[in-house]
Amino acid sequence: MSTRPANLRYTPTHEWVRVEGPDAVVGITDHAVEQLSDLAFIDLPEEGRAVRRDEPFGEIESTKAVSELIAPVSGKIVAVNSELVETLQRITASPFGEGWMVRIRMSDPSELEGLLTAEAYEAHVLTEEH
Repeated sequence: MSTRPANLRYTPTHEWVRVEGPDAVVGITDHAVEQLSDLAFIDLPEEGRAVRRDEPFGEIESTKAVSELIAPVSGKIVAVNSELVETLQRITASPFGEGWMVRIRMSDPSELEGLLTAEAYEAHVLTEEH
């Protein structure tokens, strides 16, 4: 069982959120990386694109599967980690750090309240495994 950062919020679809002022920095969890295993491709949105909570904002592909990246909050994409396109290993090596994917300027910060704490996400992962 891994220890996930307690200062982050999580989704049942394995995205994480780090709040930085009006922005939500978003990536995928270590569990998602483990499940996907051998990452092959990522499709991230353009800066300026509006996203809605619980809707896809991109895709990540491994040799095993293609998974949609689901927006944990609504808002506008204000930054994209374009380096990931060339170096997917950043996601594997540092899913909670250099592996961040997008920065969303939140239109409704109260949506954060519906996300999981690290403890609740840990319990969610355990139920998926059994």
